[in-house]
Amino acid sequence: MAIPKTLGIETEYGIVHKGTDDPNPIAASSVLINAYLYDAGYRTDSRDASVHWDFIDETPGMDARGYAPTGAMPPDVETHLVNAVLTNGARYYVDHAHPELSTPECADALSVVRFDRAAELIAAQSMEAANRLLPPDEEIVLYKNNSDGKGNSYGCHENYLVDRATPFGRIVNRATAHFITRQIFTGAGKVGAEAPGMRTDDVGFQLTQRADFFEEEVGLETTLKRPIINTRDEPHADARKYRRLHVIVGDANMAQVATYLKVGTTALVLALTEDDAFTRDFTFRTPVPAMRQVSHDLSLRAPLELDDGTTITALEVQWELLDQSKKYVEANGTDDVGGDVALDVLRRWEFVLAGLEDDPMTLAGQVDWVAKYRLVNGYRDRHDLEWSDARLRAMDIQYSDLRPSKSLAARVDLERLVDEADAERAKTEPPHDTRAFFRGRCLQRFPDAVVAANWDSLVFDVGTEALRRVPMMEPLRGTEAHVGTLFDECDSATDLLRRLGN
Repeated sequence: MAIPKTLGIETEYGIVHKGTDDPNPIAASSVLINAYLYDAGYRTDSRDASVHWDFIDETPGMDARGYAPTGAMPPDVETHLVNAVLTNGARYYVDHAHPELSTPECADALSVVRFDRAAELIAAQSMEAANRLLPPDEEIVLYKNNSDGKGNSYGCHENYLVDRATPFGRIVNRATAHFITRQIFTGAGKVGAEAPGMRTDDVGFQLTQRADFFEEEVGLETTLKRPIINTRDEPHADARKYRRLHVIVGDANMAQVATYLKVGTTALVLALTEDDAFTRDFTFRTPVPAMRQVSHDLSLRAPLELDDGTTITALEVQWELLDQSKKYVEANGTDDVGGDVALDVLRRWEFVLAGLEDDPMTLAGQVDWVAKYRLVNGYRDRHDLEWSDARLRAMDIQYSDLRPSKSLAARVDLERLVDEADAERAKTEPPHDTRAFFRGRCLQRFPDAVVAANWDSLVFDVGTEALRRVPMMEPLRGTEAHVGTLFDECDSATDLLRRLGN
């Protein structure tokens, strides 16, 4: 049976340190995050450091297939870099050479959009705070993109909890078809190509930032030999019941509708997968080339070869997935796919597919690649430029600049699904309907007693001989409905732990 879809997004931001001859992205990322923590009040008179991440459950070498392929290279866990937990339940840290912000666990797609927008606001505040510390001729700038145009890519990963009992092979088959074809509305758009063997100007404009960087159908790695289906198996919850699908094929989106559909449609497809409710499979003959083919095809009508010898377009696959999702919701309700939010996801999914079929340019307020294409191509036409012109590549990057006064995305009238005041509150307030509520409230109420945290536990130091660990293995427990009154009634962490029976 499908389980409720706990969701989240991890975004690595592109970082540039201007005005220095020897930029170091790792050092710049550390300055950025520490400046935010100080500016946002995370340091107190009694503590000289923020709550740290607890690495006890970080096992990136665990493979969902049950074996580690020879030569597989899972990502390293870098425990020595800045790694903080925020009062909204999120994680803000340096990952390799990038600042990364993971949203807290969310219970529906709209909540993901809210905390993704809150992350953008945190990033903007981080830049302001860091730049106040730098010499006047230096500046740190963040970009919410996934490619630097020089052959380097960084990730925007999604996470979905699914039923452990679901065969992983079934997930591979069903999710692959969705990931290859959902690019038509999730793509952030990119000027040029970066695929191996291609010149940068072999493609003028494509749908996604990431498609060029994928080399395998299934695999464990995330920075080398990137696979369409990642097999990293860390549920960060009760492993007997849950599996976490770690998705690395998506773009970071500036358009809130694109983010909403990216996670909302994927949650629906995974619920169908768990309940084996698909009435038709779409097995692509060559998934990796098909992924690039979709990204490079602005007509959205390129025929894609299936294993049975027939062909189908990305739009046709998405129409069928929408139809099957509507029937699934009619038969099973929305309890496991985000409640009423799922009904809105279905409505918007249909609206966007119809727009892509009739005239994609009508979706400039909802789909990033359309907004960016209209902006960049309009400039190209006015100035009679080739797609290889450096000014167009600069506009591509400028689209995702997180400085409000510099962002081109901020000038193209993208539809907002989340009220700005709600997003501002989400910088510090956790979701009320997942275990992130317990994590966030503990950090708000008892910051001096919490010494470390991760997704499924908190570690307290209340002055006794041993540290006290509180497990949180159920993602939908520890909500406001479960423990809100408890926080109202406890004056100290000691009292809280006593009431919890810990």
